[in-house]
This record gives sequence, C-alpha cells and structure tokens, in this order.
Amino acid sequence: MDRISLTRAYLAELARIGPGADTPAVGPVGSEFLDGMYEGRYLTRPLFLGHAEQVQLHADLENLRSALASLPDLLFGGDFEAFARAVGLTDVQVSAVMRGRGATVSRQTRADLYVDDTGFKLLELNIGSAVGGMDNPDMCRELLARPHLADFAERHELGFVDSLREQVNNIVVESGFGPGDSPVVALTDWPDGYGRMLPYMEALCDRWGEFGLEAHPCHVGQLEARDGRVWLGEKAVDIVFRVFLIGDLLKSPQALQLVHPILDAAERGEVRIFTPLDSAVYASKGALALLSDERNRGLFGADVLASLDRILTWTRMVRPGPVTLENGESVDLVEYALAHQQDLVLKPTSLAGGSGVLPGWTEGLTADEWSEHVHAALDRPYILQRRVRPTVELFADDNGELHPWTPLWGVFTVVNGHGGAYIRATPATTGGLVVNLATGAHAGPVLYELSPR
Repeated sequence: MDRISLTRAYLAELARIGPGADTPAVGPVGSEFLDGMYEGRYLTRPLFLGHAEQVQLHADLENLRSALASLPDLLFGGDFEAFARAVGLTDVQVSAVMRGRGATVSRQTRADLYVDDTGFKLLELNIGSAVGGMDNPDMCRELLARPHLADFAERHELGFVDSLREQVNNIVVESGFGPGDSPVVALTDWPDGYGRMLPYMEALCDRWGEFGLEAHPCHVGQLEARDGRVWLGEKAVDIVFRVFLIGDLLKSPQALQLVHPILDAAERGEVRIFTPLDSAVYASKGALALLSDERNRGLFGADVLASLDRILTWTRMVRPGPVTLENGESVDLVEYALAHQQDLVLKPTSLAGGSGVLPGWTEGLTADEWSEHVHAALDRPYILQRRVRPTVELFADDNGELHPWTPLWGVFTVVNGHGGAYIRATPATTGGLVVNLATGAHAGPVLYELSPR
C-alpha cells in the first residue's frame, strides 16, 4: 500500500467507529518530556507511509546528501572555504567552520518536505546535531496505545523507528567511540536560549540515559578547556553535543570568542564535537541552490539526478543576472521574481525556525514591498525557491468531524539508514505560510509499512 491508500483505509475505520476515536490523548502525547518542546499541541492521528515510498524516499535523501558532500571537490577544487562563502556564510562563520571539521558529512539529517500532487518536495535539509523531532517515538507509542489504531497498525504491519535510540547511536559512532565505551556528553546550547530550553534538555538527557549514554545539559559558556580535557564543572566531557546554531555566532562581537576554547580543544583532539560546525555549510539552502542549478547537472550520475529531479525544489541564490527555469528557459532572476511573486518564497540561507522567510503570497504583501525585499536580498545570503502547493491531510476534531491541515514532513536519516519521521502541521485555513512550532504548529508521528505487501 501507499500513504494515500493507508490513509483512506484508516479514515474509513474512524468513520465506522464514530466520534471520539481519534481525539487528542491525555498523557504523553502528553508527557512532560514532550510538552517541554511541543506545549501540548499534538495531531490527533499519525500519518502513514508505504514500504516502497519509504525505501524510495530514503534512497533519494541519501543521494541528495552524497551530492551535497561532493560539492566542495566538484565545484571548488576542494576549497571548503570557497564553498562556505558561496553558500552564504559570513566571514565570522567561515572562520568557525574551518576549525575542527568532520572527516565526513554527518548521516544525522532531517529533510523538511511537503507532499504535492507529484510526490515529496524538499524545502530544506537539516544536517547534524541540532535537528529537532527525534523525540517522536513517544508520540508513536502513545497513539499506538489506542486499541483501534493498534489493531489497524497490526493488520497493516505498520511500525516506527525509535529515533531517540538511533540518535544515541549516531552520537557514539560518529564521534569515534565503539562498543563498550562510555563517553560523557555535554548537551550544549547557547547562553541566551539555555534557560528556556533547560527543562527539555534535562528530560532529553534522562531519555538518552535509558540507552546507556551519560549526558548533562549546559550552555557553551559553562564549558572549560583545561588540563588537556574539556570540563563541565568537575565532570570531564568526551563529546560536546552542539545544540547551538551557526547563526548564534552572529549575535554579538564576542560570540566567536565564547566558542573558541571548545574549537581549540577539538582541534587538539581533547574533545569531539557532535556535530562540527562544518555541517552547517552543507545544510545551507545555498548548497541546495548549487544542486538545483542546471549548469551543475553534468557533475552527477543518473541515479543522483533522478533523485534530485524527484525531490529538489527549484532554488536559486539571489544574484543579478540570468538563471534557468525548470523548462530550460533562461530569464533574468530579478525580473522573473518580481513578475512571479505568488510562486516564490524568499529565504535566508542559514537561519533556522522560519526566521526571515518571506512567502511572496503573504496576505497584504504588495508588489512594491516584495520588490524592496528582493532587491535588498541581492548579493546577500538569500535564496529564492519555487512555491510548493502541498496536499492537505484530514484530522478529526473532538466531534469526529474532519478538517484539512497542511503537514510538513520531517524525515530522518541516521547511521543505520532510515531514521523515522514526524509531522508538524497547521490548519489549511492559515494559507500555507511557514509551518513550524514557533507559529503554533501541532506535532505528530509517522507510521510506515515495515515490509512490502
């Protein structure tokens, strides 16, 4: 089966069971752990994914990741600094990412995708330690405690990946530790967000502890490099799990100095950083613009091109001059952007959480205002991306009535392969603008077919 047939079958069963079968749960779609992040906003059912869809999507995301990893060599002769500047990083950020670089691109990724009439379409690829949503197994378990869904899942052989367990494995393996090792992890945020996130970080460390990983929350200013180690108080740290983002380095002139001691220690081999800051370069939306550019198609083999054609949305850096459209037509970027406001979205290359994103179809946004934003973004770290018109999913309210929501899929890859998925969604009546937790989105899990049927 596929996601459409599974959804139809499930909604038909809900209609037969009657109102109340799919209402929100009490308790951990519901737990204190999850509520620290999602504030009690949960979708009333999971979304579904067929086995063949899951296999194809994972292959496409792996091909995309490998294509991104190859860009510094293929386009810049191995000059990573040039690559970082080309995808929109500032001088301060470039100086940081050039230090303590990882040997490979992390396999811990979260692809943010819409589904339209043609299939999955990528909006961005988040790479490395700071990806959110890997706590989704708790949502899966809570929903599967409902007898009607548990019965449906059993009959259709549906399950989920324990993304938290996979996250722990990623931390240990990609940091160079092996079976029997017991590394100590500092779950490290930036100082200005630490107080707000501390309850969730404490709960996350407890959950990692269930898988045998000792972890302690902190902010980067609490870490100290001395005596050949990195220390959190009197606790020696083996791995700094980086929650802070590349954008945090631009918050003040002193920001880079705050992280310098940890970067120095990593370069001396005294601590591992999961993941090094260079993962932010590959995750830049500017890197997607390089993959989307038809001039670079000759760099990749047939399998990679097929994957890019399936999932990659038309994306261009905001630069004056000609660009090629999907149909091969050459147009002036600025002229095209101004004439097709309703079909494009303007995004900063490296900010997170929807910051700075401006959909051209924003209610009340005039043509003059759109023009000002496009011109202001020229030769700055911004991209223009083709609008994706996502299909909606139906969710029941307390009375059993179905309402359309716009779901944003977050699909994970991990060291072991497919890493599970979760959903953020807003009512379709909001107009398809930015979908994330900061704008009030609800969260939910994904169940997928465990084997072909």
